[in-house]
Amino acid sequence: MRINISNIANLPTKYGNFKIQSFREGVKEHLVIFNEPFGQAPIVRIHSECLTGDTIGSLKCDCGDQLQFALKTIGKKGGMVIYLRQEGRDIGLLNKVNAYALQDAGYNTVEANHQLGFEADARNYEIVSIILHHFKIKSIRLLTNNPKKLHSLKDIDIVERIPIIIEPNKYNKEYLKTKKEEMGHLL
Repeated sequence: MRINISNIANLPTKYGNFKIQSFREGVKEHLVIFNEPFGQAPIVRIHSECLTGDTIGSLKCDCGDQLQFALKTIGKKGGMVIYLRQEGRDIGLLNKVNAYALQDAGYNTVEANHQLGFEADARNYEIVSIILHHFKIKSIRLLTNNPKKLHSLKDIDIVERIPIIIEPNKYNKEYLKTKKEEMGHLL
């Protein structure tokens, strides 16, 4: 796999002063937002892009809240957010909107993806190990509720899983229930 890596730039935010670096994998450009020094086992959040949640503030999911939680935590304690360009669990924005329409018609998030011919979760985390090795990180404390992320990092020592506790709302309550019951998320 050929990876192109950008220079490092400063990124002051409302959550703290970070550094950023981009990793291009084919047509996907992932972003790493970090604070140094990392220490023995830095806090790491692997976050997949969610335009509707991260940028627009959708209440149908918990993605934007999880990203904000991660940036606040890392802004205070150090570590990194690995922002992966895998919109809609890697089905793309157009298909995600179609899945939203199916959810509006009564399907849950997993059923909607299946109706469109996709897996419940098509994301891949191979690039994460490459990014962590680039930063010479061998052990992490992973900020996640997703067991797939825990099992995908074969060559990285996950010394702790830090849960992300987000209060459900009336729009995402069933979505979170489906993530827990059908996808095994640790909620």
